[in-house]
Amino acid sequence: MNRTIQHELDDITRRGLLRTTRLISGRQTARVSCNDCDVLLLCSNNYLGLADHPVLAAASIAAIEQYGTSSGASRLVSGTMDLHERLESAVASFKQSEAALVFNSGHAANTGIIPALAGRGDVVFSDRLNHASIVDGILLSGARLVRYPHNDYRALAALMEKHAKGRSLIVTDGVFSMDGDIAPLAELVELKRSYGALLMVDDAHGSGALGEQGRGSAELQGVGNDVDILMGTFGKALGSFGAYAAVSAELRSLLINRARSFIFSTSLPPAVLAASLAAVEIVQTREGDGLRDALSANTRFFRNALKNAGFKIPAGSTQIVPIVVGSAVTTMQFSEALLAEGYFAQGIRPPTVPIGTSRLRFTLMSSHTHADLVGAVDCITTIGRRLGVL
Repeated sequence: MNRTIQHELDDITRRGLLRTTRLISGRQTARVSCNDCDVLLLCSNNYLGLADHPVLAAASIAAIEQYGTSSGASRLVSGTMDLHERLESAVASFKQSEAALVFNSGHAANTGIIPALAGRGDVVFSDRLNHASIVDGILLSGARLVRYPHNDYRALAALMEKHAKGRSLIVTDGVFSMDGDIAPLAELVELKRSYGALLMVDDAHGSGALGEQGRGSAELQGVGNDVDILMGTFGKALGSFGAYAAVSAELRSLLINRARSFIFSTSLPPAVLAASLAAVEIVQTREGDGLRDALSANTRFFRNALKNAGFKIPAGSTQIVPIVVGSAVTTMQFSEALLAEGYFAQGIRPPTVPIGTSRLRFTLMSSHTHADLVGAVDCITTIGRRLGVL
């Protein structure tokens, strides 16, 4: 092996940051086989348990039988199928937007949308804890990046007063994926109006899971019609794959012409489109309501139980529940000890989170049982005490 590469790997290992994959066998359910052991899955984004839903599976199989396995090309060459347009129409209806555009992933959406809307001479205001794909999109755009303190809309107002002299864009996660808290969208809407900016919300972790109808963090805060670009994904609560932007018809046209990740990539295949379409329909039914109710109940119990055990849980109310450990090494010891007891919770380390804030990131699913979570809390508490985290 090249010595430079080996040196890099040795340095990553020394700092407790070496990443490896874990083998999961079978379906993404509440319990999975990890490294040939049956474990409770506590780190999946399959919030509503739709990843193995029979309706989604049947829709995928039917789509393969009717359309085959590939779209064949990018959307602008020969790859736009009626399934793409049906899904976009369903998303627009679900999100109550004028139009929608489907992307191949959340990363592809953010790295396509942001450079399409901002460039050299423009300013993008970004929450300091935004997802890496947002940061990547801003860097690709060539626009000036101005970061504001996490969820601090007053600090953002001061920064916009100073820097928002031309075309500007505010970008934030709706639900922050490593902290589980929610952006103050009503205040951000007021700021974008005051300064003539566009507001983009990445609601990958809110869509399907939050809001009375599952429309996400914007619906939860009553500003669903006031966000200019509402990005979301199909691969989390919706149990499929891909992403979308719910936008105006004018913005959709602009993205089709300027979003490079849309223009230069083979589009999503029929099986994925059909599963996503089925998921969008399910989350708007009584079944979807019931799944969100179960997720909410699990979230409340788990958060309260960990707090009562003495853990300091960051403020929030979503299904993402972190325990900040601090040390990357201790975090991974915690994760390994839990796995040995039958609980799979991945340790999160830099650069995903800031140095000194390594954590266990627990994610709840509607398919977790109360008994599952009682056992998990007991085990987390026992190991947390042993490692000095409590």
